Amino acid sequence: AHHGNWGTILELEGVQRRFTRLINGIGTLPYSERLDRLNITTLAERRIRGDLIETFKVLNDKVDYGKTWFKVGRSRRNLLSCIKSCSKLPREVTKVNDGFISERVRPYWNDLPKTVREASRVDMYG
Repeated sequence: AHHGNWGTILELEGVQRRFTRLINGIGTLPYSERLDRLNITTLAERRIRGDLIETFKVLNDKVDYGKTWFKVGRSRRNLLSCIKSCSKLPREVTKVNDGFISERVRPYWNDLPKTVREASRVDMYG
């Protein structure tokens, strides 16, 4: 799955990785363990969580935008690919859309438990 400009994400992740090495007592630990000790996540994980929260708000009419961002399946539970339904669009357009939130979030949203997708509050994504 795509999460935006990977070059920028990797560069920012490198800054976080280097910074966590500077913290006394944990700087020599593996990166994943430093993140655990500091109770933080990778930039990609934060991006996915933010996308899921934004998807929840759009699909549950908590915001006044994004109504056309998602194609929802007949069950009203799963998100469908917008790219496949727009296959007659030029390749450049579908390539750009591939990085859009509807395509980034789709596999993660569809893998969420039904109870989370049907939650009434956004804090279920904590």
